[in-house]
Amino acid sequence: MSNVKENRWYSKDHEWVEKVSGNVVRIGISDFAQHQLGDIVFVELPEEGASVQAEESIGTIESVKTVSDLFSPVSGQIAKINPRLGDEPELVNNEPYDGGWMAEIEVEGDLEEQLSALLSPEQYAEFLEE
Repeated sequence: MSNVKENRWYSKDHEWVEKVSGNVVRIGISDFAQHQLGDIVFVELPEEGASVQAEESIGTIESVKTVSDLFSPVSGQIAKINPRLGDEPELVNNEPYDGGWMAEIEVEGDLEEQLSALLSPEQYAEFLEE
């Protein structure tokens, strides 16, 4: 069974969202997603300041098995990217919810409304069992 963290919201594309402060959220991929991808060797992230739309690709995650798109679970502007992933992409495998985070996004519009479109930890766990 994959690890599903509390205090996060999840997309059906296996990204997670965590509130950081104000209208800023941190995103990454779930434990399930990193297991499915296998050993991650490269992560391509958007530029800081880039505008992103919910459910649109904002980068790629390359593993020894495949290349997968990283989708933004919310709309807004990239406030920060994880600088460690350039040299340490394996952090996504080792710490998918901590050191392996991908980006921070300043959400445009109503944060709670955007989060309500995502899955709760319980809903995501049920989704994985389907």
